[in-house]
Amino acid sequence: MTAINLTLATIHSLRTFHYDFSDQAITDEDLQTILQAAVRAANASARQTYSIVVVEDRAMIKELGGAGSHLLIFCVDFTRLVDLAAHLGYEVSFDGMVPFITGAFDTALAAQTAVIAAKSLGIDSLFTNSIHRMPLARVYELLQLPPRYCFPLMALALGYAKNEPAFQKGRLSGHGIIHHDRYHRLSAPELDTLIEQYDDETLHLGLSQDWRNDETMRHYLDWFFTHWHRPVNEEKQREVMAVLKSEGFM
Repeated sequence: MTAINLTLATIHSLRTFHYDFSDQAITDEDLQTILQAAVRAANASARQTYSIVVVEDRAMIKELGGAGSHLLIFCVDFTRLVDLAAHLGYEVSFDGMVPFITGAFDTALAAQTAVIAAKSLGIDSLFTNSIHRMPLARVYELLQLPPRYCFPLMALALGYAKNEPAFQKGRLSGHGIIHHDRYHRLSAPELDTLIEQYDDETLHLGLSQDWRNDETMRHYLDWFFTHWHRPVNEEKQREVMAVLKSEGFM
């Protein structure tokens, strides 16, 4: 097995940190280090079709559903390319879902790179969809986002842990996650093995252990599918679709 180097050690130490951040602020130097690492992420056609809005105002962070020292809003964004083209006398279009999907790739890669860079500096993080749970019109208003070709994809909270968690969340890494040569649909015995893994307290795969206090629950996934998993609100789906349409991505 390959020896663990510092990069791999950082990746394997990653954890999602749910809001229990201290008041310690990230230094400007560390913030710039994180941002400069993020923009080194792979991107399609050297276009970097994203923008990162750095929010430092604590009241604004709270309104956006974040926490910690800084909230980074990662946006799929073609505005810069449109403006560059216009400046040179060209007219370009990025209408449709294919540009949006390409931009989403670029955006997600930059965001994950920021997380790894932050962790290497001892800074914890939380990816959150809080900006989608609030009215999107308010997000656009607060961040003054362009009315075309720009969509806030995800928010990343950065900060320092107030208290160290008792354990690191587990991850599935075998059948059903990694496929070799061809997609492998899980058999009934393999599905049972995953159910057992979710039930194993030592693996820390689940969100909660509350299901053990409910006599109607045989497994963690019974709780997950009946108490946690909910279809996306239809009104919210219509709102997101309307914004994507108005931005030119549909």
